[in-house]
Amino acid sequence: MGFSQMSNEQLHALQEMSIAGMDHAAIALSQLMKREIRLKVPRVMTMDIASLSEFLGGRQQMVIGVYLQILGDARGNIMMIFTREDAVRMLELLLSRNKEKGTLMTELEISALKEVGNILASAYLNALGDRFKMTLIPSVPLLTLDMAGAVIDYVLNDLGEGGEVSVLIDTEFSEGDNSFRGHFFLLPAFSSFNAMLEKS
Repeated sequence: MGFSQMSNEQLHALQEMSIAGMDHAAIALSQLMKREIRLKVPRVMTMDIASLSEFLGGRQQMVIGVYLQILGDARGNIMMIFTREDAVRMLELLLSRNKEKGTLMTELEISALKEVGNILASAYLNALGDRFKMTLIPSVPLLTLDMAGAVIDYVLNDLGEGGEVSVLIDTEFSEGDNSFRGHFFLLPAFSSFNAMLEKS
């Protein structure tokens, strides 16, 4: 059984775990940014990997991607995608970045976005691991600024053992009147995650 065959009950359980993970991530991000950050998960859904580029606005849409491997008792990948505009909003909160600066990022800004990705991935994997009594560890995050098609192709080439379906966990960030969105994708190696689904 793969993620494409998840029942409504399993998808609901995954959404609850995602909400729990993002609650933990909100606390960690609030500490990092020294202000209250709220995270919401408005939807969790399975999605055909072939349609990811279209979902993100087309293969030529410029995006910022943060990518991590899942290590430990299960294998797979996590990918977080932000538009340039949403990444700039996040950097404004993290580092008081000047929105007029343009698209080039300093090493400090790249490091800050990687740390956000690491916090989100760690919190999510902790929630998933607690639920299924597994040790799930994120790798060191990688960041790329490229067209959506190139980002997706890179992840798929690196995925190796996988399938045709990802799990999308939409994530909304808000601080005061400011808000922005990120797309959080779980791309599992199905042989590792079959046992997990059977426990749900």
